[in-house]
Amino acid sequence: MNTQLKEIVKVWPEIQPIFSVPHNKKDYDRLVNLLDRLVDEVGNNGSHPLASLMETIGSLIETYESQYIKEMEGNPIDALKALMEDHGLKQSDLFEIGSQGVISEILSGKRQLNVRQIKILSKRFKVSPAVFV
Repeated sequence: MNTQLKEIVKVWPEIQPIFSVPHNKKDYDRLVNLLDRLVDEVGNNGSHPLASLMETIGSLIETYESQYIKEMEGNPIDALKALMEDHGLKQSDLFEIGSQGVISEILSGKRQLNVRQIKILSKRFKVSPAVFV
């Protein structure tokens, strides 16, 4: 076994839960919580040292979601509109993501959701942040 693999074998038991595809809701929720914390730390900074970890965790979450969670069709705005409809919400009910004008611009596609708004919506609707990316 080469030196690199020997080093991986030493740390694998500790990092395995982070770098494995989740196969149940508990593991999925743990990774979603980790992704939330990474989003808080990394934000939109692609050169942040943890940016690639955020991308990796996002991919693991997506793998689970593609197997076990009904996929939201369309783009992030379509997903938001569908969630609003499913929950009987109006634009004014989303005050925590911005003013009425900001929400109108988001829903019309004139403005993109930012990291803070994605996190708020993810928690409110109990869905992965990936739904809004």
